[in-house]
Order: sequence, then C-alpha cells, then structure tokens
Amino acid sequence: MASKISPRLTRRMFLRRAATGAAVLGAPRPLRAQSRTFAIGVVHPVTGPLAEPGRACRLGAQLAADAVNTAGGVKSLDGMKLELLLGDTLTTPDGGRLEAERVVGQGARILMGSFDSGSTAAMVSVAQQRRVPFLVDIAAADAITASVAKSVTDGEQKVQYVYRNFPTGSSFGRLAVRYFDEVFKAARVSPKRVVLMYADDLFGQSQSKGFIAAHGAATPSWELVEVIPWPEPPADLSAQVARAKAARPDVIAPITRPESARLLLPEIRKQRLEVMGIVGPGSPGLYEAGQLAVLREHLEYVMDNVPSWPNFKKARAQQVAEEYRKRSAGKLFDTNAVASYDGILIIADVLERVGKAALSAVDGPEAIVDALKKTSLKDILAVAAGPVVFNAIGDNPNASTAMIQILGQKPVVVWPKDAAVQRFVFPRPRG
Repeated sequence: MASKISPRLTRRMFLRRAATGAAVLGAPRPLRAQSRTFAIGVVHPVTGPLAEPGRACRLGAQLAADAVNTAGGVKSLDGMKLELLLGDTLTTPDGGRLEAERVVGQGARILMGSFDSGSTAAMVSVAQQRRVPFLVDIAAADAITASVAKSVTDGEQKVQYVYRNFPTGSSFGRLAVRYFDEVFKAARVSPKRVVLMYADDLFGQSQSKGFIAAHGAATPSWELVEVIPWPEPPADLSAQVARAKAARPDVIAPITRPESARLLLPEIRKQRLEVMGIVGPGSPGLYEAGQLAVLREHLEYVMDNVPSWPNFKKARAQQVAEEYRKRSAGKLFDTNAVASYDGILIIADVLERVGKAALSAVDGPEAIVDALKKTSLKDILAVAAGPVVFNAIGDNPNASTAMIQILGQKPVVVWPKDAAVQRFVFPRPRG
C-alpha cells in the first residue's frame, strides 16, 4: 500500500499558524518580572507518516510538564510553571523549520524535538540563528550535533545551542552489534548470514552507516552478506525482499519507518523467508500500538534495538506509564513518550540551576547553555548507561538502547539483562 504524505507546509499555511502569535522574526522574549511561565517550544510530527510516534512524544512532554508544575514548578524561579508551545512538523523538514520559527516568535525560550532527523536538522538552523537552546529529544543522525560543534570549533559560530539526549546513529550501531552478539550467545545459536535492509532517508542512511561501521570494527562471527536500501516511502518492496531471500539469510535486520514496515513484514511472510529471526538495529515501525494493530502476527517475535525505552524496573516509570495509559486511551508508554518525558525533566533541571538573574539578562540563552553543559541528571525514566551528561559534541554518551521483542502482541524489554523484564525467544518458532 502506498504511503500518503501530508502536503508541504505552504507559506499561506504558515502565516495562518503564525497569526495567533508574535512576529516570526526578532529575538527571543526576555524574562519579564510579571511572567509566570517559562515557554518551551515542543515540536514533533503529529500529522503525516510519523504522526503516531510524534503524538506519543507530545503526550510524554505534557505529562512531564504537568508533573513539574504540580510539584511546584521551577523552585529556583519562584515556582515558575512550564508552558508548552506545541508545533507540528507535518513530517517534513520545511515544517520543522517553520514551526520552530513560529514557536520562537510566540515566546519559546527553549526548543525540544523533533523525532525525524530531517526535520530536526532543519530546526538546528533556527536555534543557532535565533540564539535559542535546543534539546533534541529524538533524532539519531550524528551530523545534527557534530556539524554545529565543528562550526564553533572552526570559529564560524560562537556558541553551540544544540544538545541531544538520544543515542547517535554511530552509537546505535555499536550497541546493536553488541546486543546481536550477546543475544545469539545467550540463545546458544550461531547465525552466520545477516541481511541489512533500510529506508533510504537521512535517518535510515545514518542508522545503516553506523551499523555497518560497528560491524566492521567489531568483526563478529556473523557476516553482513547483503545491504538493501529502498526509497522512503516505498510503493512496493517485493523486489527488495526477493533480493534478500536470494542471499539466504539467517537473520533479517531491518531499519524501517512505520509505513515501510507495513509493506516489508507481510512481504517477508509472503515470500516465505525462513530465518531465525527479524532483529532490527534500531528504528520505529516495529513496536507502536498502531503497528501492532495492523501487523499483528507479522510482528510477533520481531526484535528491535530501541533507544530510551522506559526502565519498568523503576517504580516511577510504572506510575507514569499508568497515567500515560489513561490519557492515551490505553496505549503503551514507549520509547517515544519517555524520550520526550525525560527531555522536559532535563529542561526543568537546567532551569533550576540557571537562576533568575542569569535568565533575565540579555545573555540568558548562553546561561541556559552553560547550565546544559553542566548537567548530570540521574532521575530519568529511560534505560540508560548513566546520568544525563553532555560531551564536547553536545551528545549524551550515556544515552543507551534496549532490545525489545514483541511477545504476546506486546513490546517488552528482553536485553540488556539488568533492564529485561522477560526472557527473549530466539530463534523464533517456525510456521
């Protein structure tokens, strides 16, 4: 089935959205004495092909803001409440850029978003030009932060405003190769032939590049016998699956988008690929509630290396998951929702450490950046390798992934051991 892409955000559409706020051009608003809220521009795809994960991000952010506000707001700022200015990228880079401009024009003093790497990269230019700190809650392409860090090092820009609490494409690859090896070893099996298949967009290119590089560096016992891209969104994947079948794989390693997963998995079954398992190096489309409803048996036993999955061994994560379920008509608190939830917690922690005087000054954005650099936050809900910290590139080296598997039509953490809530099934049952 062909994907339906939302129309591009036209100038008329943008002007209509912006009419309710301040002019798009101009500097971020200073913190006035009478201001009772701190505005955060929260921009995700809530229409278009990535609407389901984007809406999960938005609800996760709102839950966290509500929790901060209910607990008394930002205490060092006299209990100032967090206000979310919501934006919709329409799942397009142009949409990300225009919505970032819009919410900044309406008074957003920090940006957060945006899920897909293309839209996020477009928002980076807004953050740098407008001196608005930008916390990337979800987006994996290494260049998103690395390019800005390089421009500052080279003297082309003075300050890096962009920081990320999310695994990069290269770290995704390293963790995926590691988890593949550990799961195969724990299962006491030795797959030899792995076929990598991926969506040929910025995200898929970054993820596949990281996986291939990590495989080459680690030299595991299994071989990447074929690498097969497809145009994203695809109209048909029969040729790509036939090519994969011809490679005689033991494991299919897909990097998908939601729409492409809806074509890929049924086609794998249709062409009767007999493999030990389908194990994703890391991508959406393999665990969301909407996907489970549509793909059902096609997703059972599929594994996926996902970022920032909730650590349900923490009581607080379980509590937030229950609140999320109530406010989402029964949906699971997943990697998308928790990434944005933790993002708001990071921003609240940063604001606690900035102080009123610094925040009110002309160089308030730089004060926020300085506080970001000094972050060391342990109280987050996601599976992580340590506290949230930011390195010289602007990335969190402790941002981690978890291997989830669809078991009984539900995604559960099965690896690493210290976060696993259920034993994995590998190889998957025949038939």
